[in-house]
Amino acid sequence: MDLYKMGLWQVFLSGGPVMWPILLCSIFALAIIIEKFLHLHKIKIDTQDFLAKVLDNIKRHQIKEALQFCDEAKNPISNILKAGILKYDRPRDQIKESIEDATLYEIPKLEKNLTALATIAHVSPLLGLLGTVTGMVRCFQTIQAKSATFHPVSPGDLAGGIWEALLTTVAGLVVAIPTFVAYNYLVSRINNFILEMEKASTELVNFLTE
Repeated sequence: MDLYKMGLWQVFLSGGPVMWPILLCSIFALAIIIEKFLHLHKIKIDTQDFLAKVLDNIKRHQIKEALQFCDEAKNPISNILKAGILKYDRPRDQIKESIEDATLYEIPKLEKNLTALATIAHVSPLLGLLGTVTGMVRCFQTIQAKSATFHPVSPGDLAGGIWEALLTTVAGLVVAIPTFVAYNYLVSRINNFILEMEKASTELVNFLTE
């Protein structure tokens, strides 16, 4: 049986029952990756340009306009800046505390589902290993059954179990590798975004308290 001439469904069924949880992992991973990419694209802004416009409004004592500008942006950075602007006439400690509270609220939203993605990246190859073990168990069951009836064991008798074992290993790695790459990329993007949030909030605090 030529793997390259088989349909995906045939290959999937040949992998045995462990292929089903691997398939579920791939679906969940794809859904999370698409959702995170869309979310990060949606909230992407030119931080320095945005901050410059906010500070310009504050410099002109247009606090209401600055707050409205932040509301219209609907972005994590605009949300934490708004928290600081609302305390613009308070001491530095109160402004920083307000911004830190807003940051603690925004960061979990940025990191949402990343833990699930990391879990899928680690579990998928383990599921592949489980399929490998179950496939080898089938091989030994066949050997035992043939030996009990004094029939010779042929390579064809063992092929099914070995075929299942190898397919699940491949499937687990096919899901795990791109998922792990996507996870690391998303973590890097989010860390950079958090760094921009911290820089913007620091500049705002310095500006309000200078």
